[in-house]
Amino acid sequence: MAERSLTLMTVHAHPDDEATSTGGVLARYAAEGVTTVLVTCTDGRCGDGPDGVKPGEDGHDPQAVVAMRRAELAASCEALKVTHLETLDYADSGMMGWATNDAPGAFWNTPVDEAADRLAELIRRYRPDVVVTYDENGFYGHPDHIQAHRITMAAVERTDVPAKVYWTTVPRSAFQEFGKVMQEIGVEFPEPDATDEMPSLGLPDDEITTWVDTRAHGEQKFASLAAHASQAENIFFLRLGQERFTELMGMETFVRVRDRTGASTPEDDLFAGLR
Repeated sequence: MAERSLTLMTVHAHPDDEATSTGGVLARYAAEGVTTVLVTCTDGRCGDGPDGVKPGEDGHDPQAVVAMRRAELAASCEALKVTHLETLDYADSGMMGWATNDAPGAFWNTPVDEAADRLAELIRRYRPDVVVTYDENGFYGHPDHIQAHRITMAAVERTDVPAKVYWTTVPRSAFQEFGKVMQEIGVEFPEPDATDEMPSLGLPDDEITTWVDTRAHGEQKFASLAAHASQAENIFFLRLGQERFTELMGMETFVRVRDRTGASTPEDDLFAGLR
């Protein structure tokens, strides 16, 4: 029998989330022969519609947005050479505090056990060696990101399949550079005063366990993000152009929260200890 290939599963909240924090690793590991599985939990209906029309505004058709974003997601997966795309298709909950948080079928309004059981089925089917999702705060507090974290960790406990589990993060040292670049392209990126506490986003550099260089796949990552053209207002990194984008976004960083390999940290490979 042929030896089973290593498998990476990333669990994201919305169509387009896969591109920013894991587009590089999805492309890199696919190129290395790893089976890649992207799970997208919501349908993205609370995103912008054609011509940038916002949820709640006249002309915003949630079902049309769903169809448009599904096509964009397929194009993104093609750019990253994702092996398998799975969509749980819960309704996008919108930002924290929106009325859509409590809508029937909204991901945020779905019992964790119910969604975790569905994800556990996928974990049993694909047998991922490595699973990647968000931290407890969903990186920046979005309800669907938080829920994706919750169901992923519950599904991992149910199945005990992955050898390694990671949460996406950003090194705190990168925020100053992000601020400079955002200023250059005219995007507000507030920096805390010297008296303020450190922002809750990201981690101190010495707490990041895993630094994966994906610059060789910057073109694919850029194309993945560009595929989500309907959300252009929110994917402002495209304004940098591919070369600057790759310089800024070419190192993807993670914190390892589960490990059965004993691989030492810091590490430069999500599959360290597995090959």
